[in-house]
Amino acid sequence: MNSREYVERVYAGVLGKIIGVYMGRPFEGWTYDRIINRFGEVDRFVNDEIGAPLVLTDDDIGGTFTFVRALEDYGYNNEITAEAIGQTWLNYIIYKRTVFWWGGLGNSTEHTAYLRLRDGVTAPASGSAALNGTIMANQIGAQIFIDGWALVSPGKPEQAARLARSAASVSHDEEAVNAAVVIAVLEASAFGESDIDRLLDTAMGLIPANSLIARQTADIRVFCRDHADWKEARAWLDEKYGYDRFRGVCHIVPNYGLIIMSLLYGHGDFRRSMMIVNTSGHDTDCNAGTLGCILGIRNGLAAIEACPDLRTPHRDLLYLPSADGGHCVSDAAREAFYLANVHFRMTGQPVLRPKDGARYHFDLPGSLHAFHAIEEDGLGLAVIQNLVAPRLGVRALQISIESEKPALVATPVFSMESRTIQYETQASPALYRGQVLRVTVVSDVSTVGSVHCRLFVSAFIAGDISKRFYGPETLLETGKAGSLSWKLDIDDGSVIFEAGIEVVASSRRPNKVFLLSMDWDGMPDCVFKRIRSNDQWWGKAWVNGVDEWNLQFPESYHISQNQGTGLLIQGTREWTDYEARATITPFLASQAGLAVRVQGMKRYYALLLCRDGFVRLIKERDGTTILAEMDFGVEEYHPYDCRIMMSHSTIRGIVNGRTLFEVVDTHDPLNSGALGLLLTEGTLTCDEVRILPLEGK
Repeated sequence: MNSREYVERVYAGVLGKIIGVYMGRPFEGWTYDRIINRFGEVDRFVNDEIGAPLVLTDDDIGGTFTFVRALEDYGYNNEITAEAIGQTWLNYIIYKRTVFWWGGLGNSTEHTAYLRLRDGVTAPASGSAALNGTIMANQIGAQIFIDGWALVSPGKPEQAARLARSAASVSHDEEAVNAAVVIAVLEASAFGESDIDRLLDTAMGLIPANSLIARQTADIRVFCRDHADWKEARAWLDEKYGYDRFRGVCHIVPNYGLIIMSLLYGHGDFRRSMMIVNTSGHDTDCNAGTLGCILGIRNGLAAIEACPDLRTPHRDLLYLPSADGGHCVSDAAREAFYLANVHFRMTGQPVLRPKDGARYHFDLPGSLHAFHAIEEDGLGLAVIQNLVAPRLGVRALQISIESEKPALVATPVFSMESRTIQYETQASPALYRGQVLRVTVVSDVSTVGSVHCRLFVSAFIAGDISKRFYGPETLLETGKAGSLSWKLDIDDGSVIFEAGIEVVASSRRPNKVFLLSMDWDGMPDCVFKRIRSNDQWWGKAWVNGVDEWNLQFPESYHISQNQGTGLLIQGTREWTDYEARATITPFLASQAGLAVRVQGMKRYYALLLCRDGFVRLIKERDGTTILAEMDFGVEEYHPYDCRIMMSHSTIRGIVNGRTLFEVVDTHDPLNSGALGLLLTEGTLTCDEVRILPLEGK
């Protein structure tokens, strides 16, 4: 399998995962009888039938594509330990706000494991049955989060098993870990093997033969061989391995059994398998997502393409809420290339960077990168499709229009979803004032006359009021290419939530433009400050990792942390060299200050005003390193003008106009990241935070 074939299989696996989750999410926890009575056999998205959104924040997706980032953070080591993955939990998870269900100690396995980690219990002890009890340790969560470890292990079942066991044991133990290993091995092996029995044989060889999961799998295989009706098998499985036989909120055994049963009775057909696993009930989004990933890898994109209604409704869109808020809004193609490049880095191969590494490149068949046509009064209708651009031989987003009215096509760069019933969305915009937005477009040879194109962004400017800002226009002649770039000079304080392109044709005849790529670069130049009292999106654009943020006070930021260290985080992992400024007043705070190159709750640099009177420059990365300190006579209830300048490995710390520190960090430096306000046990006030490019950059 060459690199191209591999990344397309990864993409199919990611698509299969999110399709399964979106299909099963509306009736998660329902019984078979309830599903049949309401929907019949489910081989479709039913969200419209019950008035629910399709794309939602969900732990099955959030955990899967967040925790695997431990490989990047720890040097792409295929021997990564459970302890390191546990540190990754602490870095990306915000307590009671992101990734999973916070159901309480002794009720939610993940919540329980997180509390163990936070209290200093390292993995795998954090998820052990010895500490948490066998019921808690054997719930479903390890299986939910496991797919990423397999997707970076193509054709390497032993590696997938090893990584899965380390990852699963952060929060689970015993049969839950065995089930996670089986799923990871099935997925890793499916890159080169299609025979389902051989896939299962390989997986069974990598877990204990006397385990309950191994015995259950053998029982299911025998029953399925002897009985042709999947409904009969479902009833038998419910009787022998059903929920009434296993305690806890959502035990692994009943749900794992439904995945294996559906895999066997689906005979490799994607849609039929999705129908069986979803109609069977229980933890439907998890089970369907897991099975969808297995079959996406095994069958490739063609099998999903045969079900066209399973791709276009979501347009690849997915949400990954974590302490890395700029990465929250993502899509299946972006995650596929990320995971494929993790594998390439682990194995010393060149990474893939379609169209010079553009964020939106449309390089994978059918990928839309969440682009959609905007439908409003006064606008023309655009039809979009991923096709190979004529004469160029590369994939692009074809924009077809049949009107002289302007047509707008855009993709989200910020999530406007606040929370679902169970899960909260924490996000920051991925695009900011001062950055340079770029696209490459080509007018089709069939276009009659000329086409005018210009970039735009949509942003909240106050409360729920939004505004479109437009960049410069370019004229495309028939069959010609053009590049547009625009340094975003929009209103300061605006929260950008989508970016795209406007296309206007000079004739009403059918015209086509191909969007080859869209990307942006540069550092932001903006002020983060509450301008109006009803600026709700200004506040939601911060990832909230503090205990209290009191908006009734006149200052934009009046935050409190009761225990430990909290952060308010704004920005993206891609920011490199910049200056951050804020005037900070500490109230009874152990330490309060400004953080830069923030990569989560446990990875950043910070300039801190400390209660003992010192100003300190620290690096947080698997523990705290004091890079420099000075007795500055810091006083409570006194404002301090704090500035940090980051240039390559050099950090300058300035307080009240005085340069206190200039440090070069050459030992595992943090090379990029967002900015934040940091607070340890106390209160901090601040009216505005500013980021700006360094002079000369």
